[in-house]
Amino acid sequence: MKLLVIGFGQCGGRIADEFARLNRKARAQRGIDIVTNTLAVNTDIADLTGLAFVRPDYQHRILVGGQKTRGHGVGKINELGSEIAKEDGDKILDGIKTTRHFQETDAFLLIAGAAGGTGSGAIPVLTKYLKERYVEKPLYNLIVLPFKHEEKVEERTIYNTATCLKSAYLVADAIFLVDNQRYVRKDSSIQSNLAKINTQVVEPFYNLLCAGEEKKPKYIGSRILDAGDIIQTLSGWTVIGYGKTKIPFFRFPFGTSDFREKAGETEKGTQVMSDAISELSLKCNPSDAKKALYLLCAPPEEMNMTMINEMGTSIKRIATEAIIRSGDYPRGKRSLDVTLILSELINVGKVMEYFTKALRYISYYEKRWQGIEYEHRGIEEALRDIPSLL
Repeated sequence: MKLLVIGFGQCGGRIADEFARLNRKARAQRGIDIVTNTLAVNTDIADLTGLAFVRPDYQHRILVGGQKTRGHGVGKINELGSEIAKEDGDKILDGIKTTRHFQETDAFLLIAGAAGGTGSGAIPVLTKYLKERYVEKPLYNLIVLPFKHEEKVEERTIYNTATCLKSAYLVADAIFLVDNQRYVRKDSSIQSNLAKINTQVVEPFYNLLCAGEEKKPKYIGSRILDAGDIIQTLSGWTVIGYGKTKIPFFRFPFGTSDFREKAGETEKGTQVMSDAISELSLKCNPSDAKKALYLLCAPPEEMNMTMINEMGTSIKRIATEAIIRSGDYPRGKRSLDVTLILSELINVGKVMEYFTKALRYISYYEKRWQGIEYEHRGIEEALRDIPSLL
C-alpha cells in the first residue's frame, strides 16, 4: 500500500518526517516505495526547519498563515489554525501536485497532535478539503493524544483535543489514535523520548505497507495483505499494535519433529500476538472492534499453518464481533513480527473522557467570562466620575 503523507503542526510534521525516513528504509532494504510523497505543513518556520527527511523546498515544507502569525505559530489556538487552513488550503494542493507518481497513491494519511493549535485546527479542515477533491481515495487521520502532564497543566489541551477528535471523526474515513503516554520512558531525556516515540509510532506501518508492494516472488506471501484488505478494514476509531520476538540462531532451519519444540514454535506465534495486543497505540477493549487485521512477518521456514491458525484463534477470542483479515509476509531474518489493527471501535473510553472534560471546560469558562464582563462594567461606572490627567 502506498500512502501520501501530510503532517500538520510540530507533532504531525515530525511523524511525517519519520514516514519519509521509513520510505527511504523500504527503498534501500527492499527496493520498494511505500510513500509517494511527504509534506509538512506548519505556521512555525523553526519547526519546519528542524525536519530531516522531508524535502526542504517550499512545496514540501509548507508555511501557512504567514501574514497572521509571521512564522511563529498560533499559540495553541486551534480556531486560528482552522481558519488559516481554510485560507491556505491551495498551498497544500500545490504540494500534492508535485507528486511524481500520484496515480499510485492508494490513500492519504494526515497526521497531527490533538493538543496543539496548528495541527489540531488544520487536520479536520484539510481532510474535508481533500476528501472533496479526491473522492476516489480514502482519507485517514493519525491523531496523537497529549501526555498526562499536558492535560493537567494546560487546560486548553483538553478543549483542543476534544474539538479536533470530534471534527476529524465527522470527515475522515478512519482515525488512528495514538496515546503519547503509552510510549514514555521515564529514564530518558525529553528530546530522546520524543524521538523514540515518533519512531515507535510509525514502525508498525513498515511491514504492513511493504507486504502488498513486494516485487520479488520469494518474498510474496501465500496469503497477501494488500491495499484492498487494508482499505476494507479501516473505519472509524482505529488502533495499531506491533509485536516482535527474536529467533535463536542455533536451530534446525525447517523446524523439528520433537513435540515439545513444535509446541514451542506455536507458542511463540501466540506470544508475539499477545505482545502486539499489549502494545496497541491506545488502550482499548478489543471486543469493541468490528474489524481486525493482522500480518505475520517472518522467515518462510519459521511460519506454518498451525501458527497462523493459533494466532487467528487468539484474536477471535478477544475480538469476538470483528471481521478478521490476515496475511503472511516471508521477510526478515531472525525474528517473528506481528502487526495488528483493530478498527471500527464502537466505544473508546479515552475519547469519551476528553468529550466529557471539554464540556466542563466550556461551561466553566462561559461562567467565568460572564463574571469578567460584569466586573468590567462595574469598573467603567466607577471610573466615570474620576478626573483624567490625559
